[in-house]
Order: sequence, then C-alpha cells, then structure tokens
Amino acid sequence: MTINGTPAIRPPRRWLRRLLWLISGLVAILLLLVARPAWHLWQTARADRHDSEATLPGFKDDASRLNSTRIVELVPVIGTVEEAEQDLVRLLQRARAGGLKISIAGASHSMGGHTIYPDGIALDMRGFKAMSLNATNQVLTVQSGALWSEVIPFLRVRGRAVAVMQAYSSFTVGGSISVNCHGWPANRPPIASTVQSFRLLKSDGTIHRCSRTQNSELFSLALGGYGLFGVILDVELMTVPDEIYTLERVVVPAAHFEETQQHLVAGSTNVGLAYGRLNVAAGGFLQEGILNVFRSVGPAAPTEELAAQPSSLDRLFFRGSVGNDYGKELRWLAERDWQPWISPSHFRRSNLLDEAAEGFANRSAAHTEILMEFFVPAGKLTEFLARLRDELPKHHLDLLNVTLRHVLRDEDTFLRYADQPMHCAVLLFHQPRTPEADAAMRRAAQPLIQAALDCGGRYYLPYRLHATDEQFRAAYPQAKAFFELKRKHDPEELFQNEFYRRLGRSAQAPDPAVN
Repeated sequence: MTINGTPAIRPPRRWLRRLLWLISGLVAILLLLVARPAWHLWQTARADRHDSEATLPGFKDDASRLNSTRIVELVPVIGTVEEAEQDLVRLLQRARAGGLKISIAGASHSMGGHTIYPDGIALDMRGFKAMSLNATNQVLTVQSGALWSEVIPFLRVRGRAVAVMQAYSSFTVGGSISVNCHGWPANRPPIASTVQSFRLLKSDGTIHRCSRTQNSELFSLALGGYGLFGVILDVELMTVPDEIYTLERVVVPAAHFEETQQHLVAGSTNVGLAYGRLNVAAGGFLQEGILNVFRSVGPAAPTEELAAQPSSLDRLFFRGSVGNDYGKELRWLAERDWQPWISPSHFRRSNLLDEAAEGFANRSAAHTEILMEFFVPAGKLTEFLARLRDELPKHHLDLLNVTLRHVLRDEDTFLRYADQPMHCAVLLFHQPRTPEADAAMRRAAQPLIQAALDCGGRYYLPYRLHATDEQFRAAYPQAKAFFELKRKHDPEELFQNEFYRRLGRSAQAPDPAVN
C-alpha cells in the first residue's frame, strides 16, 4: 500500500501487543501483591472495635484487666499542695482507725495488683500534677500524679526533655519511679538515677524529703518500692536538652545483636535513644532483629515540630498480627523493608517519647495483653534469646512483640534489677481473659524466668506475679531485707498491695549481701 506513491509504514503491531501484554501482566502481579495485604488490613480495621468494658463501681483493676478487685473506697488526690497533704494525713488516720489498708495508684499500668488491695482504700494520684522548672539548674519539680504526656509538652516549649522514662507517655511520674522504670534512653541507668529528691508521706503522717544525702535509706527503698513505703508527693527530676535526631536502622541476625549494639550505641556520646525489635513471625522466629539508633544532630528549637505519633496504619499492621501468622510476617516486612522508605529523616526527642500506649492497645473485652520483661548481663543475650526460641513454641502463646533495650547499672535503689549493665528483652503476649489462659501464661512464664536466672539475670517485677517464690528469691536476694525495712518504716503495714500480699511474707531468703 502506498500513499501518494510513498510506501506506508505499518505500526509494529506484534511488538505493541507484546508490550501491552507485559504491562498488563505487571499490573496484574502488582495488584495481586497489593491485594492480600490490603485485604488483611481491611479485615483488621473491621474487627478493631472498642468493646472493652469499664471497671465496675466499687472495684479496681489494672492494665492486665485480670485483677478486678472489690475496694472500700477510691480516693482522688486533688487540690492545692496544702489541702491535698492535709486530706491525706486525715485519710491515713481514718484508715488506721478503721483497720483498712491503702494502695497507691497513678495510671495503673502495672499488671500484678501492685496498685490494688482487696477491701482497701485506693488512692488515685492523677489529679495531683502541678509542675515547675528551675531555669537555673533545669531541674523539674513535679507532683507524682502527673502523666508523662503532661510533663513532655511542658518541657518541650522550654527546650528541655525527660532524661529517662518508659517507651510510652501514658504513665505517671510517681508510678514510674515506684517501679524504677527504664526505656529507650541510651547509655543510662534506670529512672532513679535522674531523681534528685522527693517528698514522702509516711504512714505515721509525717513528710520526709528523701535524697542521696537526706533520708538516704528511704530514698533507696521508695525508688522501685512499689508504693509500700508511703505516698510520694512530688519529685525533683533532672532534665536533658530537647534535641533533633537522625535515625540509623540496622537489620542484624539476633545472634549478633549484642555486639552490634555494643559497637553502635555503647559509650557513644551522640546517641540519645536506642532500641531493637525482633521478628516474631513463625518463619524466622526470633532469628533477626532491627536496631534503631537515634543520633543527635543538635538542639531543638522550642517551637519546632517534628511529629512522631504512630498512624492508624501503624496500628493496623500491629493489630493485624494478633493470632495471625500472615499478619506477623506482614508487620515484619513493613518494619524491615518498607518503613525506611516512608520514615521521616529527622525526629525530635520529646515527640518520640510522647507516644501513648493506647495507640496500639487491645480493645477487646474478651482478651488482654500481658508483658514480661527479662534482664541478662553482658555476653548472655544471645544465649537467652536461644532459650526463648526453644521454649516459647512449646506453649503455643500468641507473642506479638519483642523489644530489646540496654540499661546501665543502678546505683540508687535497694530492690534493684540492674546490679550491672543489663540487656533487656520486653515480650508482649495476647491472651484470653480467662483463669485458664492466665494459668497457661504462668506455666510458660516460669521456664522463661528460669532461663533469665540461668543466664545470671532477673525478671522485672511490675507484671503478673507468675514467678515461683524460689525464683523471686533467686532474682532478688535482697527481698527479705527489703520487706523487713518496709515493716520498720510502716510497722502497721498500712500501705499494701497484691505484690506485698503475695510476696512480702514469703521472702525468706538468707540475709543478702546487697549489691
């Protein structure tokens, strides 16, 4: 065929068809790759309903939602300093006269009844939350009922940040120092190291300022003392500059996690926060981890905003891993391979710390989520993780998360868990809210605790009281002296909780050589 005598150029139809088929095939493959995770996340969103019930009037529970206990009275601590302290002294008198015991609570994020006593009076400290910052020495004075989510923005606008706290901001200051918490802050001991002093209301109605030089015995006992020595009224805390960080993420075999942490984090002066995460999917169970290292690049301007809150999509990836092997694989794929491409380049310390636990929390009435936490010394993390890999599958538990941290030696508290630098593994499990499931979790917890003990380590006390008495005494040989000193300072045993009720009378270890 010609056009005006010129041969027509035929389009390369065969190659065009092949190209169209190739494009169509690639689109189909892409849709197939996207379809399954999209469907999974959509199903997760549909099932993610808030149906958990409130605690019944006249009862108190904690974060485990397994400790609903009848109490006589819930007393909120409110008012000015003078009014609140006078009300508390009168309350102590009334409790003694009526033969009642008192438990102390903030946000009640412990899980073993540490803020509850049956048929007792429960103090709710959350209304007691005034704070001020000394502009000269940058020391924060804060009442014990303040949430970290209230402290962080107060400090942020002043260019300061919390030095040590948990990974979430949903806890109170008093609760945090009563369990001597630790978290992401790198190359630091637990929170007790940042406490300059606090005021303590004892059971006899007297108020004592406690520090390393003043009432030092009470200082070491009440820090990490689980509310057994009195009401912590207010605290003086050291703060640090609020800084901007860049994130270094390293994917590493679990067997090399400790040496990688030692190389990238230990002793580094510009690392502000650091933590690791392990793969919990069945295919690579606890075999691989991600070490997240946040390095300072300079101070943050008070008005500079760098958001770090998790998105609803982050929640869906996490909640989609509950009871679902594919969901666990998908979450690990997202954290390991996708997150580096969508993560921001810079973070603000105060924003990283200001994350609420509720963002990922279980909302089911029929289920709850339980933490376990273990500490092992240098050179033992690989051995401990191998024990976890061997032991956990035997119990068919729904393990959702393993976070790895590092904490330096605690020089301040009596009932210390970090008597030397420790690696920490935090495990989160999903379980039904039934006595049978709780018993199964107890059976699983005891060999895990034993694994930590065999590695020269310990377990953390704020969670379910699943350890045997023998394991408790082995982990905390100073416990016998600790409880004897509790009765010295509180001879009527006015301040009590389920932790003391369960273990306070059973700690019959030999007199310890306290580390």
